[in-house]
Amino acid sequence: MNAEIVAIGTELLLGQNVDTNSAWLAQQLALLGVDVYGFQQVGDNEKRMEAAMKGACERSQVVITTGGLGPTVDDLTRKVAAKVGQKTLVYYENLAKAMEAKFFRSGKLFPQSNLNQAFIPQGATLIPNPVGTAPGFILKIDKTYLVTLPGVPSEMKAMFEQTVKPFLKGLEPATSIIKSRVYRTTGMSESRLNEKIADIFESSKNPTIGVLAHPEGVDIRLTAKATNGEETDKLIDALGKILLTRLPNNIYGLDKDELESIVGQMLTTRHMTLATAESCTGGLISRRITQVSGSSTYFLRGYVVYSNESKSDMLKVDPKMIKNKGAVSAEVAEVLAVNARTQSAASVAISTTGIAGPTGGTEEKPVGLVYIGLSDDQTTHTFKFQFTGDREVVQLKASQAALEILRRHCLGLSLTD
Repeated sequence: MNAEIVAIGTELLLGQNVDTNSAWLAQQLALLGVDVYGFQQVGDNEKRMEAAMKGACERSQVVITTGGLGPTVDDLTRKVAAKVGQKTLVYYENLAKAMEAKFFRSGKLFPQSNLNQAFIPQGATLIPNPVGTAPGFILKIDKTYLVTLPGVPSEMKAMFEQTVKPFLKGLEPATSIIKSRVYRTTGMSESRLNEKIADIFESSKNPTIGVLAHPEGVDIRLTAKATNGEETDKLIDALGKILLTRLPNNIYGLDKDELESIVGQMLTTRHMTLATAESCTGGLISRRITQVSGSSTYFLRGYVVYSNESKSDMLKVDPKMIKNKGAVSAEVAEVLAVNARTQSAASVAISTTGIAGPTGGTEEKPVGLVYIGLSDDQTTHTFKFQFTGDREVVQLKASQAALEILRRHCLGLSLTD
């Protein structure tokens, strides 16, 4: 069975909202063994919506739309679906009464415009909405099932789980399922990673391999198709072992693992404590660390020393050093790390100082230059990076590099490869 997903809403095309619904639906469909052949995004325009729905229905066995089921004049999904399916819209009194009862229970007045949501194409199967007011429906159009869902993620997910998933399971017994696993890497460029796995990338057909680069690193996605979950896991495990052999120091986690969580686990199991001294990252490392539940057991103190004065006042950096070497220098990064550790009595400390931009760079010290320091009770290391991207990206990359240095330190790995 194959499917297409059509996300409806002008706000998506304007970039005001991000379409997370399609990604979630694709994941759920893969688990059902349904191949997703394509995605579309279309604005609240009747003609363009009709063309998108009609084309998808001609190509695919299942078409799922999200959005356009609200009560306002630009919510056109009901009207367009009925037109594509050559059906009339029928007013369902029981739907209207159920909506009104929901408003009454919540103590709100019932807007008459919500009655628009009680119109459903003739012959369609209703998809109840346990969260909101907008019902969806399933309409058979020739050999295609058109499934309409709201754009509100919580409503869409609940309706898919309760109604759509059982419906799809009943259409055609799944002969296979599709599962994916993501191996997360950092500290290596996409091109360098490709050099290390190019041969298996080209030769492996099941699982297939996909690579996604982002500011924090490069993700490697393995996707396997088999008759059951146990078999897909075996296929992925076999190729995953090869990846771990090729990239022994760079893979830090799986699927949705974040580096701050991995580092937190390592600090906890090793009974280590941490302090940070941040200039260019402005507290981003501390924020990421404290996003992890239980981080108070290992994170002792975070210093944000953005100005030169704060570096001297809070962490005793000699003003003469700042004047002679510059605030952005290996020497300052080293002192920040050492003094953050000693003042907090932490096992290890990490520091950052750099030029996040877009201003402040020079020919000698361009925008994106960042020094990171790491200090424990035996030694201190400093590292120089030249990051690219806008201010936010430079800060994110610097925080990721600092956490990766911590991870490698905990594991006793080389801090530079």
